[in-house]
Amino acid sequence: MFDPTRPEGVPWPPKTDRILYKPALPERYRSLTSKLGVVGAVVVEASPWLEDNQWVLDVAKDNPIIVGFVGDLEPDKPDFRRQFDRFHRNPLFRGIRYGNLWGRDLGGSLNNPVFVEGLKFVADAGLEMDTANPDPKLIYAVVQLTDKIPSLRVVVDHLPGLKVPADKAARQKYEADLRELGKRPQVYVKISQVPQRVSGVVSFELSHYRPLLDHLWEVFGADRLLYGSDWPNSDPSGRYDQILSLVRSYFAEKGTDASEKYFWKNSIAAYRWVKRDHGQPQLPA
Repeated sequence: MFDPTRPEGVPWPPKTDRILYKPALPERYRSLTSKLGVVGAVVVEASPWLEDNQWVLDVAKDNPIIVGFVGDLEPDKPDFRRQFDRFHRNPLFRGIRYGNLWGRDLGGSLNNPVFVEGLKFVADAGLEMDTANPDPKLIYAVVQLTDKIPSLRVVVDHLPGLKVPADKAARQKYEADLRELGKRPQVYVKISQVPQRVSGVVSFELSHYRPLLDHLWEVFGADRLLYGSDWPNSDPSGRYDQILSLVRSYFAEKGTDASEKYFWKNSIAAYRWVKRDHGQPQLPA
């Protein structure tokens, strides 16, 4: 969520991006999704500016379609705990994101005891951590992270968009790390960034993606996969309804129970989001 028309502008997307450089706000999101069955969304940070955490929470206040927010804070900074406590007072603040974004490196940061203690603080508060822009190095870093802090819930974003190494040894190492994460119930995988270009054209043929989706299903199972639209970052790949239809078709084949887990039940386990509208589902008491 961002608004380039603000006086202070935005750190992303750049002005040169003719597709993305326009307001991405709840009203526009509702207009795209109201007829598609979407009744709630978790916002994931798109800015490293501290006060943009507050800006998102302020916008969310009057927009009950937003059921949670994953913010941007750096666990190794001296004032991290004070900042975390400030935003955590708002029940919509559900965690932080850290990874291959804003010049950061999760694997390298794990060598810093202060950083690890900061993430333990997040885990102890019952909040989660999203990763950012996966590659094999980041997947290994999540293995290391969950070794160090087994109580921390982690959501791995955009895994279908990861480029699997061509080198055999590197591919085997990545696959071993992925399967290790598959054994860890506190690790969730967001099925987002699915559409890819085939011969220069974005394909929406499910058959093209089925082997990858089958593999992630086999590794993580019905209880650990989450829907992620990646909107509006998804706009260069296709319309919201096209991208939704692609994954909806795949999970419909798995049955109603699997679809409900993928589209909302598993997100409750991962994010513990807040029901804000009567049309939003909830688990039985």
